[in-house]
Amino acid sequence: MSNYKEIVTKAIIAKGKKTFTTTADILVNNKPSTILGCWVINHHYSAKKHGKYVEIQGKFDINVWYSYSQHSKTGVHTETFSYKDRIKLHYRDDEVSDSNEIKTKVLQQPNCIEAIILPNGDQFEVVVEREFLVECIGETVVVISVHPNEYEEEW
Repeated sequence: MSNYKEIVTKAIIAKGKKTFTTTADILVNNKPSTILGCWVINHHYSAKKHGKYVEIQGKFDINVWYSYSQHSKTGVHTETFSYKDRIKLHYRDDEVSDSNEIKTKVLQQPNCIEAIILPNGDQFEVVVEREFLVECIGETVVVISVHPNEYEEEW
């Protein structure tokens, strides 16, 4: 007959994953003719647990390269955008109250998926997408079967 032991260890007790889409309106001084390129850089963020959610606060820069003056000149406009995202945690077992350690992984860095010139002619509309995975680390109990010392596995 086997004995059982309980081992208390740290493990991933909850996870969450979500994709976010942000639309940013960018006003420029020159009336743009065309958009030549758009990219997102300088992404910084921090994450904190709030109950059954993880709140991610961050910011990134959007750069829009465009032509103006009837395609005779070019310019780059840079603007910083802040965001606050919430990701719901899904627990395998009951929620543990003392689990404060959160691991956050960016599955997709903020990326421009669409950039257009709005009909009024002096503004860009840029759509940015990003995706996060969060994991909550907490204590859990693992039950194992313990065999007597004289037990030897046959090879």
